[in-house]
Amino acid sequence: MTTWGNDVRQVSADSDAPVVVVGGGPVGMGLAIGLGLRGIKTIVIERHEQPQPIPKGQNLTQRTMEHFHFWGAESALREARTIPPDYGIGGMTSYGTLLSGYNYNWLQRELVRPFYFTDNERLPQYATEAVLRQRAAQLSSIDLRYGWTCRDVRPDADGVSLDIEHRDGTKQSLRADYVVGCDGSRSIVRERAGITQTRSDHDRLMVLLVFRSVELHRLLAAFPGKSFYSVLHPELEGYWKFFGRVDLGSTWFFHAPVPADTTADNFDFRRLLHDAAGAEFDVEFEHIGFWDLRFTLADSYRADRVFIAGDAAHSHPPYGGYGINTGFEDAVNLAWKLAAKRQGWAPASLLDSYDAERRPVFASTARDFIETPIFRDRDFLRRYDPARDRSDFEAAWHERHSGARAEVNAFEPNYEGSSIVFGPAGAICSAIGSHAYPARAGHHLTPQPLSSGKNVFEELGSGFTLIDLADGAAATAFEQSAGRLHIPLKVIKDTASGGREQYAARQILVRPDQFVAYAGDGNGTDASYILQRAVGGA
Repeated sequence: MTTWGNDVRQVSADSDAPVVVVGGGPVGMGLAIGLGLRGIKTIVIERHEQPQPIPKGQNLTQRTMEHFHFWGAESALREARTIPPDYGIGGMTSYGTLLSGYNYNWLQRELVRPFYFTDNERLPQYATEAVLRQRAAQLSSIDLRYGWTCRDVRPDADGVSLDIEHRDGTKQSLRADYVVGCDGSRSIVRERAGITQTRSDHDRLMVLLVFRSVELHRLLAAFPGKSFYSVLHPELEGYWKFFGRVDLGSTWFFHAPVPADTTADNFDFRRLLHDAAGAEFDVEFEHIGFWDLRFTLADSYRADRVFIAGDAAHSHPPYGGYGINTGFEDAVNLAWKLAAKRQGWAPASLLDSYDAERRPVFASTARDFIETPIFRDRDFLRRYDPARDRSDFEAAWHERHSGARAEVNAFEPNYEGSSIVFGPAGAICSAIGSHAYPARAGHHLTPQPLSSGKNVFEELGSGFTLIDLADGAAATAFEQSAGRLHIPLKVIKDTASGGREQYAARQILVRPDQFVAYAGDGNGTDASYILQRAVGGA
């Protein structure tokens, strides 16, 4: 079992645990694992005794798979896949219908593969949850309480009290130093903490269909290696009809806008599927559900000792597979900061950086990568019509092919504007960036091989890591400063060659979440200041 640290103080005198996580879905469980691996006792409250069999949150990015690597769950997750590993996880966008003949590849995340340590993965969220539950159960510092629902949260100056109720009617009260609400878009934690939301409502009712069809798999055999398919149709004004594979051969999910008064009984969903595909095929429904298309963003991710993450903090339409991946990044960002505060090597001010870094990144994700494309598609559909001017439409459609590549490269969440990194003056935290090899403060570290033959990601520590590619003098200064400040620091010494010269820096301070806090060529005289700022103390 891998342990990343020990909480020497553990539980306050009147607390059941330093941290209680309300909601044991993917985000809550990932947060608990990140804390548990660092020795922080964590209680997880989850109302469902088993993962719910709804195939959402399927596309896991290379970055998300790095989290599973560090959580010790990557192999188990890949073994749980429902689509063969050699099958692509990219998608396709079509005009009018799936089989119209107008299509292009979309969301080709394999294009940025060199900038991450791990490959993408694709599997239903319930399978991901099962793997996370299994991993969490292996950590003695995590207390998993399934079948319990949080009924009330009462924060005060010294901690947080919670009332929970088991499905059998048993009631219990808990006390924690910190509570994190990972309990979804209707979060009771957010509500009780008094955290307000800003809502952008697109006023669309969406249907979610889960169905079986072997014939649809055959119809799409002409487009191998695709796991999801979106359809743009003029009548939808930029919103999608969307097919996704649950497995390879028979099970699918589909979502699309439907009239506001639609119910499971008053609508022809089989015809909706056939119209979207442009052909008839066998359909056996397994689930019919509905959700409202809207964007919501909490006005803060923190209220003193209460934090929120994942859908409790933000929600958006499931376009582009950003949701679950964004939630995992919330969990990873918050886990190391809560652990640092609990273990005494960071001041309370470090916890403020969670909101300062993560909230603007989500706002940018929603605005720049989900909402703006909806409007862009709407404008395209209004302007171009193959029935009106085929050559004009085909020329414009062809131009969209390259745009799909640009979107993948531009989605590079970063914390350049964070107060705890040494980013450029005037920078902001944003989802818009670029993938590059140089080490840049506020950006994800690009993996490179070491002289030992290992990848640098195999050697990163659970605390901070200094990559020293110079003569070692700076490394000594950092080690001595870290010792005085009680900041966990691992030093990797190597040469600026073999690919590492692409970092364009001789000293790189990497945070516990694999983002760069500092990159430069100094001699270590400012090591103490750099470290203190990186933990929110300067």
